[in-house]
Amino acid sequence: MICVAIANQKGGVGKTTTAINVVTAFAAAGWRTLLIDLDPQGNASTGLGVHTPDRLRSSYEVLVDEVSLSECAQPTSIPGLDLVPSTVDLSGAEVELVGVEGRVRRLRDAIARERAYDICFIDCPPSLGLLTLNALTAADTLLVPLQCEFFALEGLSQLLQTVDQVQKRFNPDLGILGIVLTMADKRNRLSDMVGDDVRASLGKLVFDVSIPRNVRLSEAPSHGLPALVYDQGCAGSRAYVALTREMMTRLPKRKIAA
Repeated sequence: MICVAIANQKGGVGKTTTAINVVTAFAAAGWRTLLIDLDPQGNASTGLGVHTPDRLRSSYEVLVDEVSLSECAQPTSIPGLDLVPSTVDLSGAEVELVGVEGRVRRLRDAIARERAYDICFIDCPPSLGLLTLNALTAADTLLVPLQCEFFALEGLSQLLQTVDQVQKRFNPDLGILGIVLTMADKRNRLSDMVGDDVRASLGKLVFDVSIPRNVRLSEAPSHGLPALVYDQGCAGSRAYVALTREMMTRLPKRKIAA
């Protein structure tokens, strides 16, 4: 099973929107797909139509009580896509795990025992704390959504430093799948400038596809649906389908399911 962490310590960059729509596209392409919601806000769970009363077990139990992923995963309305939801209990997990030996490897150990899926995505919280550290330690590769705004590169530098530390201390095989530019507005010169700066700095790490600002992407979560289901023909949905195709060409070939 390939494991992809979706992370950026800066909030409001389209991380959860990216997670919801990418996992939907992978499932639609026939991949047995799992999304682990590791953000205490639980927006990915809500965006897939799994509301708080329906979250019987969560990623909190996986990390703190070492319950298996298969026991916590539940089906979504998208065929082929399962979800390990998040609850508010997860906000206390970092404190509860402070004195626990191997606390950064809890999620990695749970994923290593799971055989039911082709690919697993982890939606990380907007921070570089223990939850994100668990995700980076567990992941094969990292997807970074990056908003087209002035301070984007500054936050990205901090994240890449954290990745470097994780590679040295916990997960030497962690790779970077790529950086996807989000909330791009072709009418705004600033978006083009930021995109040009990021591509000049990071070259081929940046995906060719960028995600545009699109009102349908914003509307879809309020209906408990990915944009790819809510409005398959909108510009945002088309961009996420194209991004998924590009991602598939970058995934570790040795782990792609037959």
